[in-house]
Amino acid sequence: MACYLVHIMAHQTSEDDRVRAVAGLLLKNNAKTITKAPQAVVEYVKVTVLVAFRDKVKEVRDAAGQVIVTMMGSLEVVQWPEALMKLVEGLDSADPIIKASSFSVLEKACEDYPKKLDKDVNGQRPLDYMVPKFIQMADDPSARIRSHAITSLSHFIAIQSQSLFANIDAYMACLFRRASDESADVRRGVCSSLVLLLVARPDRLIPDMPSVAQFMLYTTQDKDENVALEACEFWLTFAEEPDLTSHLAPLVPELAPVLLKCMVYSEEDLVWLVGPEEDEDVADKESDIKPRHYGGGKGHAMESAAEQQGGAKPKASNALDDEDEFDDFDEEFDEDGSTEWNLRKCAAAALDILAVRFGEELLKILLPHLNERLHSQDWLQKESSILALGAMAEGCIDAIEPHLPQIIPFLIETLGDPKPLVRSIACWTLGRYAHWCTNFETEEHRNRFFVPAMEGLLRMVLDTNKRVQEAGCSAFATLEEDAGARLAPFLEPILRNLMYAFEKYQQKNLLILYDALGTLADAVGNDLENPVYVEILMPPLIRRWQTLADDDDDLIPLLECLSSITMATGHGFAPYAALVFNRCVQIVHHTLLAWEEYNRNPEMDEPDRPFLIVSLDLLSGLVQGLGVTVEDLIRQSNPPLLPLVGICLKHPQAPVRQSAYALIGDMAISCFGVLRMYVPTLMPEIISQIEPEPKFEFISASNNAAWSVGEIALRYGQ
Repeated sequence: MACYLVHIMAHQTSEDDRVRAVAGLLLKNNAKTITKAPQAVVEYVKVTVLVAFRDKVKEVRDAAGQVIVTMMGSLEVVQWPEALMKLVEGLDSADPIIKASSFSVLEKACEDYPKKLDKDVNGQRPLDYMVPKFIQMADDPSARIRSHAITSLSHFIAIQSQSLFANIDAYMACLFRRASDESADVRRGVCSSLVLLLVARPDRLIPDMPSVAQFMLYTTQDKDENVALEACEFWLTFAEEPDLTSHLAPLVPELAPVLLKCMVYSEEDLVWLVGPEEDEDVADKESDIKPRHYGGGKGHAMESAAEQQGGAKPKASNALDDEDEFDDFDEEFDEDGSTEWNLRKCAAAALDILAVRFGEELLKILLPHLNERLHSQDWLQKESSILALGAMAEGCIDAIEPHLPQIIPFLIETLGDPKPLVRSIACWTLGRYAHWCTNFETEEHRNRFFVPAMEGLLRMVLDTNKRVQEAGCSAFATLEEDAGARLAPFLEPILRNLMYAFEKYQQKNLLILYDALGTLADAVGNDLENPVYVEILMPPLIRRWQTLADDDDDLIPLLECLSSITMATGHGFAPYAALVFNRCVQIVHHTLLAWEEYNRNPEMDEPDRPFLIVSLDLLSGLVQGLGVTVEDLIRQSNPPLLPLVGICLKHPQAPVRQSAYALIGDMAISCFGVLRMYVPTLMPEIISQIEPEPKFEFISASNNAAWSVGEIALRYGQ
């Protein structure tokens, strides 16, 4: 097959060009396994693909280039030095097409496997020749060649290539020469290279830091946003390196205002973001909804001890890992709802780190700029300043706190701004200060800040603009976490607002609302057991529950939400318990049957584990919430629940076992009577999963196994 494809690509010139290119792409898809082919086949493909690489048809050349990159990665350079030699020779070709094509393939190889290129081949190290050659070609008249050269060299920084660092002086001089290049791609490559050098060889940059810093400050404001973003990454990286703080400090007075300017929405941003001011009735596109990845099963860790000490029950471990979780900068500064990492977000992230490093000093520098912009008639200036306040919330909190009695009312007032993007950022920033708003000791603080902030965010939850709804709902969930039981006196109006939103939200924001409802249940706990609250909360959720099929992905966040609600509402959930319990058992049963079928026929699509995990977690919530009264449901379940759970204990995926152990442990606490007869069967399997030093991916499952065994042991002898 490989010989056939490469022959078509290289020699069947009478065929349609697209056919030859497709033959090359098919060969590329199989090239990773070339090492398993007979030697004669390998040799023929190696020789013939180099012929195709010199073809006059661009599509054929490009396909051949992809094959070469893939094959060199599979064979290692030592087994195909001719390919590397031909590519390097191509750099000296008088034909600009061959020159550019050769460098394009080399750049891709440098990106994909720099370590494989940084080795001896027949007693010589190719990079000893390639690095000086690339440095020389960074001054080529062609901008495309200069860009290839700069980018290719940058891939050897992170691996600490001895060939590159042996030429470090020439390389640094090359970067400085190209710093003012007319090509945006070249300037971007220079910035990216300096970022990598800052991490790998700060000793080489620090002596030249004054000139490097001035270049980066200037380039952070480059008219090409892609170049500016790479330059801004330099400051983010600089701030993240604690050992470089003393070198960064003198630059902060000049840097901070530049970052503030970069946080203003660009014209391109506004083209994508500005839409109808009232769009709540516009259905979401599928592309609007971010993928949500189910992260794992339910976690338990000494729950009984936590309860006895008045601590919160451990909750399920981020079952739906929403990308808005603040576990990296791209997600933390997702205040505009877009997923693309851009200059605005990078500048905000850099400001956040600077706030941690420099605190009060940074605030003093920015305060005059913020005061001017916060009251600007230009809504874009105002909006970016509110973003800056949010970005500095964590690091500058001690310095900002004296100003919060003025800032919080300003943010609450700004929730009424006519511009949706301003209302949205005000929500996000208010959420960043939720801890201060909710941490009160006096009635004055409660009435001046906590209650108005809560009421303001609830208004935004019901805004007529979907972006504002999203920001308001997310910020309110943050406030719920910080406020905890202090929300109890306001539960009825909170629930009525949230359930009204439930009836009007489109699909994307509905996912966020599920999180807010679950977080509220976790925050107030058994205060939610009041029948009045249950009657407000449950009917809309059950109506939604009944419209979704068992294999509908929208059921997963609803099941997770209900898991928290069942624990909080306790016996108040009893009217809905049988309906929910029986459906969860059926989902577990059908998913296990699908797994059994999949094991018999691995060519089938693998069943979705999230349905199994969230159903087990919801059953666990029912057991915790209903206590001993759940025994009748377990005894009457059809098919029987505990044999199904026993199968889950042997499931090949650790998150499923993790949730199964949690359910067994909860049953041991709440309804041991129905579990007792199964203990001799279940215990050996659970004990076998307890490992003193489990692999990282098995830690949570092993912890749950140990916890459940302990709960069973406490009761089995009684």
